[in-house]
Amino acid sequence: MQRVKLLRRIALSAAAVIVVALAAVLIPLGLAHEKPSAICITDPTTFPESGVEGWRGEQLENAATIMQTATALGFGRDGQILGVMTAMGESSLNNIDYGDWETSGFTNPDGTRTTSIGLFQQQHWWGSAEQRMDPATAATLFYERLARVQDWQSMDPSLAIHRVQINLDPTYYTRYAPDATAVVDALSRPC
Repeated sequence: MQRVKLLRRIALSAAAVIVVALAAVLIPLGLAHEKPSAICITDPTTFPESGVEGWRGEQLENAATIMQTATALGFGRDGQILGVMTAMGESSLNNIDYGDWETSGFTNPDGTRTTSIGLFQQQHWWGSAEQRMDPATAATLFYERLARVQDWQSMDPSLAIHRVQINLDPTYYTRYAPDATAVVDALSRPC
């Protein structure tokens, strides 16, 4: 009889240890698969800390500004992607106060120094330094020119951007299409 009681106690203790161990493993796994909190394009505190395809923090905030500007000007998802692609290619989505001359010694076709700054690396003829350094205004300047490109919606995205930016390589922006699409889609989810 004592032996049966001892075996019962051992079995109950082993069962308790197993239940605690399973809870310690399964509860965190269950929490890890919970639905992520909503991303709200107007609230950068909801942006994922891990980023989207390697783009994070201020870069996502700048992408959100580009997207919101596009929407305000009547551009849909395709226009948003083009704007984000452009800023990815021009400044890595960082609002920088220097450009091609400082980083690479590039000059304009007439031999003068480039004056490109901001998210879109826009030169002085785009607007004042203040305008080009303000992400929403710089995006507006970009979209105003994109709107003047006939049939931009049916063009290869990089070629449409090239028609606005007029850089050396018409296909340069193609490499940013998957990341720009991922960022736009992530930030477009309803909050």
